[in-house]
Amino acid sequence: MRTHELNAHTISSAVAPAAGSKTHTMRPPGRKDGAAIHQLISECPPLDLNSLYAYLLLAEHFRDTCVVAESMGGRIDGFISAYVPPGRPDVLFVWQVAVHARARGQRLARAMLRALLQRESLRHVRHLETTVGPDNMASRRSFTGLAAELGAHVSEQPFFDRQMFGGADHDDEMLLKIGPFALPAS
Repeated sequence: MRTHELNAHTISSAVAPAAGSKTHTMRPPGRKDGAAIHQLISECPPLDLNSLYAYLLLAEHFRDTCVVAESMGGRIDGFISAYVPPGRPDVLFVWQVAVHARARGQRLARAMLRALLQRESLRHVRHLETTVGPDNMASRRSFTGLAAELGAHVSEQPFFDRQMFGGADHDDEMLLKIGPFALPAS
């Protein structure tokens, strides 16, 4: 399997500093957030929109590994769904990262990732994994910027190729692996 290293500094240096955590409250989702999360994802192409039921389940069953970014006005401007894969307790797999257009350019995705990693229930995590399409530079900047902050190694390898999506118009998904890292004491 082909893997290669990413240069975190080169990719993340194109992003300007922002106030993600200063303008939003980071919190676990609740079941009441399901419809708003579904709406947010629908407004963030090219993310795959799952059923409303899937977002209700994420908010109910995976709230400890998911995060919403709520604006001071009460809108959900960001959402990350993630989980700890079975049998891999030191890995957090990030499934979807959504930031509404009105909140972009504030490094909100990275602030949500940091908020997740700072949770006491995830203190044992030493590796972060996610899939990213080859052309999704915004997502790549968020993840490699986080890796640089953590002083962590980043590698990339093929994971799901477009044929695995059953003929749907879908890009290849590359697996980004970040780690190992040690989280700073809070």
